[in-house]
Amino acid sequence: MYQGAVPALLPFFVADRHYSYAEAAGLIFALTALSSVIQPVFGALTDRRHLFWLVPAGLTVAGVGVGLSGLPHSYPMTFLAIALAGVGVAAFHPEAARAARAASVDSQQAMSVFSVGGNVGYAIGPVFVFAVLFFLPGTGGTVLLAVPALITGVVVFVVLHQHPEALAPRRRGGQRAQLSDDWRGFIGLSSVVVLRSIVYFGLTSLVALYVGTSLHGGKGLGEAALTTMVGFGAIGTITGGRLADRFGRLPVVRASFAATIVSLLAVALTPLPWVFLPIATTGFVLFQSFSLTVTLGQDYLPTRIGTSSGVTLGLAISVGGLVAPGLGALADATSLRVSLLVLLAFLPAGLAIALRLREPGRESRQSLGRPDPLTPRPPSASTLPVPRSDTQSVVPRSPSGVGKER
Repeated sequence: MYQGAVPALLPFFVADRHYSYAEAAGLIFALTALSSVIQPVFGALTDRRHLFWLVPAGLTVAGVGVGLSGLPHSYPMTFLAIALAGVGVAAFHPEAARAARAASVDSQQAMSVFSVGGNVGYAIGPVFVFAVLFFLPGTGGTVLLAVPALITGVVVFVVLHQHPEALAPRRRGGQRAQLSDDWRGFIGLSSVVVLRSIVYFGLTSLVALYVGTSLHGGKGLGEAALTTMVGFGAIGTITGGRLADRFGRLPVVRASFAATIVSLLAVALTPLPWVFLPIATTGFVLFQSFSLTVTLGQDYLPTRIGTSSGVTLGLAISVGGLVAPGLGALADATSLRVSLLVLLAFLPAGLAIALRLREPGRESRQSLGRPDPLTPRPPSASTLPVPRSDTQSVVPRSPSGVGKER
């Protein structure tokens, strides 16, 4: 929710503090810059030891950072508050993703449920921000946004402290040494995630401003546009997991990139109110690959699950936030529509790299006890032929239907 709250705060900062588009997009940079560096560090730590407390601590710090962002009127202090929220996000994701993968038993649909939780939170963020700040003067009301994080963080810590097995890693004796990491495939996948994240953060930074100002929809419709995109993205995440269980992960990733090219072009060219249709479609198709790239990364680096999650959920994704200020500066110099059209250039590049990727090695999946989609399942007992007893005889039927023994 707190990652979704930051883009939703931008229209309020622009209106109340008269930030430029570049300054507003710079806050997305603040959310992701420090996070992108330290999230792989948290991932490496979770590879070495079980740190369940990172989940509630990360949640709490993220909420406190967002809550503090509206209090100072100094841009640097606001920048630091948002950066603090990014640290909380970085601490939360690797341990949570590792535990979710262990619980999913290699089901892509199950992992998509974990990802969709984040998508739903991202969709709720703008609604929560609008409900709190629209009726309050200025931006000081952001302090109320920290309350859910403080309460939930305490509850989650108490529950996990009493039941540490809920996030405990599954041990498979003697199998870790048998696994091998595919760094070449992982680097290719990370490049795909980087390009997708540029589009993702570009849209989350610009779509509310685009609908609210360029299309003259106002702050209300701007927040609604962001919520629509992320809400349909949650549906797309679940759909992507189901499709991957049936057709494979990489085909779904490639189709997601191809479809987003068309839908994003439509976003930039469609007026109100019809623009909400391509916005919803863009969220639906773009988000389909989110949980799939997490599990692909974990399978490319089966001995470094936490590190993999730290990169695919942190470093690679956060690079998109580093590009956001440039897109904002381009919008200041030209228009928000031009910035949206520039995002189109990153999608064909991501598709080209995805087409060269191959599924992670079968031996790694089998040694982890995971099902190999390329290996046929053995027939169940109900489908095996039942041998006839030696004492059984074949009794042919006569035309009248009465059996006669020979």
